[in-house]
Amino acid sequence: MMETRMNPDQPADLPMPLQASQTKPRIVIDTNVCLDLFVFRDPRWASLMSALQSGAVEAVTRADCRQEWQMVLHYSHLPVTDDTRPACNAEFDALITCLEAEALSPRPGIRLPICTDRDDQKFLELALGANATILITKDKALLKLARKTAKAGLFAIVAPQAWNPAGT
Repeated sequence: MMETRMNPDQPADLPMPLQASQTKPRIVIDTNVCLDLFVFRDPRWASLMSALQSGAVEAVTRADCRQEWQMVLHYSHLPVTDDTRPACNAEFDALITCLEAEALSPRPGIRLPICTDRDDQKFLELALGANATILITKDKALLKLARKTAKAGLFAIVAPQAWNPAGT
């Protein structure tokens, strides 16, 4: 969703992404945490699930991250079947907004740290482009970058057990 609004750093006639984070925090959740939420129903992340369901936070994704989610649901070692997969996808889609490319803010002057796991770089890019306040992950390669993104004033990277709904 795009809107034009006044911003002292940008001419008024240029479109800017509508940021739900003005009214509620915008977060990015990586695929493994989504598995815990929507497949395994991990009770440790109940407060995160509650925040998603109540709309206290706005979780966002983009097409390639959503495709990864859909692909992972076909992994044979997961307790997901052809019968349960549609419900997993429906809940993901109901609670996580898939942003169109034009809804993401290009930020050419900002250099993101490089994740050692190339497959996870997209979550950093999404958090930056979506103006998210937090990336929630269990991935060690992403968690190692938390200090760098915080120091640069970009966004926090936290493990789900460290996420605090009051501090989002």
